[in-house]
Amino acid sequence: MEPTRMKFYEFTPTRSIRVRWVLQELGVDFEAVSIRLPTGEHRTAAFLELNPAGKLPVLVDGEHTITESVAIALYLAEKYPDRHFIPTDLLRSQLYRWLFFTVTELEQPLWRIARHTALYPEALRLPDEIPLARQDFTNMAIVLENHLLNRQFVVGEQVTVADFILAYTLDWANETQLLDPFPTLVAYLERMYERPKAPMRIAAALASIGDDRSSQ
Repeated sequence: MEPTRMKFYEFTPTRSIRVRWVLQELGVDFEAVSIRLPTGEHRTAAFLELNPAGKLPVLVDGEHTITESVAIALYLAEKYPDRHFIPTDLLRSQLYRWLFFTVTELEQPLWRIARHTALYPEALRLPDEIPLARQDFTNMAIVLENHLLNRQFVVGEQVTVADFILAYTLDWANETQLLDPFPTLVAYLERMYERPKAPMRIAAALASIGDDRSSQ
C-alpha cells in the first residue's frame, strides 16, 4: 500500500511560502491545495475543520494536521532527519533561538505595519504605529546584521529550517523598504533565494495573483 501524499494548503503570498520552501528543498511528494483568501475560501466549514483559526498554511500528513508555518517546518525537518535541516546536537537550542527571534522580534513589527496600512479597516488604523514598528524592526535587524557578518547560514555550517523562515521574513521586510541599511541581510536574502529549490519571492507571488485575476 502506497503512503498517502501529504496535502499542503496554501495561498502563495502568505507565510505558506516558508513551508513550500521546506517541501521543495526536501523534494518530497505532496499535493498543493490553493485556498484563495480574497474569495473567503479560508472561512468555509471544510477549511475551518482543518484550522479553526481560518489561517494558512496547513499541512495534512496522514492522521496529522499541522498549522502554523514554523511548526510545520519543524515537523518536516523532524520527519526527514537525513536532510539535517534541524540540528541533532546542542546547536538545536540556537536554531530555536533564531526561529523565535524571527517570529517575535522581526515578524511582529512587520505585521503591525501591514495591519495599520492595509489589513485593518481604515477607521481602525493607527498611523502612529507605523514609524514605531519600523523602528522596532530596525533595532532588531541591527542584531541580526551583526550576527550574520561572516556567516553563510544563521545556525551552524549548513542550511536549516531557520534559514528558510528567516529568508522569507527578510523578503517581507524588503517589500516594506526596511532592508536598505543592512547590506549583510540583503546579501543573505539574495543568496538564499538563489538556491535551486527556492520558492518564488513575495513580489512574484503577488504579481501572480494579479495575473490570475486578469485571465478570468
